[in-house]
Amino acid sequence: MNEIIQSLSDIDTNVLLFFNGIHSPFWDYFMSAFTGKVIWVPMYATILYVLLKNFHWKVAICYVVAIALTITFADQMCNSLIRPLVGRLRPSNPENPIADLVYIVNGKHGGGFGFPSCHAANSFGLAIFLICLFRKRWLSIFIVLWAFTNSYTRLYLGLHYPGDLIVGAIIGGFGGWMLYFIFHKLAVRLNPASKSSNIKMRQTGTIIYVGLLTTLGIIIYSIIQS
Repeated sequence: MNEIIQSLSDIDTNVLLFFNGIHSPFWDYFMSAFTGKVIWVPMYATILYVLLKNFHWKVAICYVVAIALTITFADQMCNSLIRPLVGRLRPSNPENPIADLVYIVNGKHGGGFGFPSCHAANSFGLAIFLICLFRKRWLSIFIVLWAFTNSYTRLYLGLHYPGDLIVGAIIGGFGGWMLYFIFHKLAVRLNPASKSSNIKMRQTGTIIYVGLLTTLGIIIYSIIQS
């Protein structure tokens, strides 16, 4: 068993160092900006707007609470429960033996432990919740690509191993699905019309447009800076 764990750890390290080693000034700026939380506030606000456009205000608030709990579940499971138990150092942590091999952007080493990734958990938790809620093909594709890119930035920046991201994504995705299932039942109680599978979701494309505009802004910023 120890040999299997060590083999998986070696693979995890090699994959990290391969992708972390592919860098340029443009991608340094792009990944650093994309991974930020504040820059995505317009998209989060658009999600709230679309909720209010499609559901009774009580149901919209119900789903907002569900999204907040999805993020809380992902954060607490990863940061408060699993990380202290596993105690796996981030690859960029100076105490990690491979730290000298990791490419660090802007001197950011992150915190101590990194398994699993809260960033991946939060991103995929939100993505799976929105997929279950809106059930729109293009929105689903966009939000999964957004979550994947958001997670990949952590690999590029040397803040997480691939395994950290995979496990974080699974935890977050499960949380998003579970809380959608629970709160959808509550939403139906608040407004029985929410049960209908024939509800035509309006303006969900706005989330995609705002997300793409934000990404375009990050690209322009990265070109200028590099």
